This record gives sequence, C-alpha cells and structure tokens, in this order.
Amino acid sequence: MRRLLLYVIAVLAAVIVAMPVLLMLANSLKSGLEVQQGSFLSWPTEPSFAAWRQAWRLLAGSFGASLMLAVPAVLLSALLAAINGFVLCKYRFKGERWVGLLLVLAFFLPIKVYLLPLAISMARLGLDRSLGLLIAIHVIYSLPLALFFRNHFLSFPDELLHAARLDGANFWRLLWRIVLPLSRPIFVVVLILQFTTIWNEYLFGLVFGPDGARPITAALAQLAAQTETGARAYPLEMAAALLAAAPTLLVYLLAGRHFTRGLVAGAVKG
Repeated sequence: MRRLLLYVIAVLAAVIVAMPVLLMLANSLKSGLEVQQGSFLSWPTEPSFAAWRQAWRLLAGSFGASLMLAVPAVLLSALLAAINGFVLCKYRFKGERWVGLLLVLAFFLPIKVYLLPLAISMARLGLDRSLGLLIAIHVIYSLPLALFFRNHFLSFPDELLHAARLDGANFWRLLWRIVLPLSRPIFVVVLILQFTTIWNEYLFGLVFGPDGARPITAALAQLAAQTETGARAYPLEMAAALLAAAPTLLVYLLAGRHFTRGLVAGAVKG
C-alpha cells in the first residue's frame, strides 16, 4: 500500500506538471477563430501546424542568435569557473577568503543589480550592443559558478596532485590531464545550468543584444507586437513558446541522468 501510494502521488505530480505543456500544445494546433470561439481545455477539431510554421518564420533568426550566444558563453563560463574553482580549492593566496565571500555574495545578487553598472560601463567605454559583448557579459556574470567546482574539488586527494607535481606537471597539465577528466559529472551539471540560464535569460538580451540578432526570449516577448491583427494570436504565441523551450527540454531529456549523478558526485567520500 505504501508503494502504491507513492506511485499514485508520482503520477498525479507528473500530470500536474505536464498539463500546462499539453494545453499549450493543443492550443498551438488550433486556428485563431477556434481558440476565440472554443475553450482552452478542448483538443483541436482540425489540428494544423500553421501557427508553428509562422512562429518558426518569425523566430528563426533569434533562434540562431541564441545558439551563437549560448554555446560559446556556456563553454567559456564553465571552463573559467573550473579554473577559478580549482585555484580557490587547492591553492593558498592572500585574500582568498575575501574572494570566496565576494563570489558567494555575487551568486545571490539578482540580475537587475548588474544592469545599470553594465550600461554605464558600456557607454563610457564606447561599446555598441553586439553578440560578442553579450557573451562577455554572461561569462563575467557566471564567475560565481566557481563555487560549484570548488566544493567538488574538496573531495580530490591532495596526494594525487602532489604526485603529479613530483612528475613535473605544472598548473595547466594538472588541470587538463587530471582535474578536468575527473570532473565530468560536475561539469555536466554546470553546462546544463548555464545553458538553461543563458537560453532563458531576457534582460541582458533585451538591453545589450543587437537589434538584428536578439536572443529568443527577447524576440518572444515582442512577438505579440508583430502580429498583423490587433487580436491576440494565441496559437502563434503557444507555438512560439514551445519552440523557445524545446532546446532546454531536449538538453534535460538527453542529459538528465548525468545531471542527477553530478549533483551527488563528491557528496560521499570513500
């Protein structure tokens, strides 16, 4: 009975979580007239992919811009966080505790706090809005991710690193040959978190993204203003939202088990 109750609760939780997605999918297959005259809870009488084709036509450029933004920003920020986390964990230097404290504070600061200083700095430096600037902002904003790697590297035996140093390994060889290959679980966690965060981020893309290649979330927010009629195009908006969410959903489906393993990696020693 206890196991049956757990199964019932799990199924109910899955239905509750999946219901909004199923409703969005059902309404994206309807026509605008059917949505206005019918109900959001009904399945389309004549399913059509017209809204999906229109959504892709409007968002294709922003979809590509988000990929060009997310891939290098995710890789660079994860690599830089791994290097900083390794230094903070295994090397001692003056002021290391203050650096760790500042990273913790920066990790919990909301993104809105950074907008005005970044905008002022960009104006004083004479920088225009561009994809490269947006990548640099995301990489800098992601520096507190070093804390994830630092906590993971605490489980690394110092004897292993000391033996590698005796064999003549310098800092970079230690990093590339020993540290990173043994850090794949936490690296996958950071990659998934970063991809989800950067892909779904809105404010940085709206303020600092170029007009011709804004990220998918900024384009999605402006989609209602691009409709030809004054009425809300609900099928178009639902299809566009599902298209925008598809990459992050795909990442979790393909790497979900690795994400779970990475979260508990290093939690138990021995």
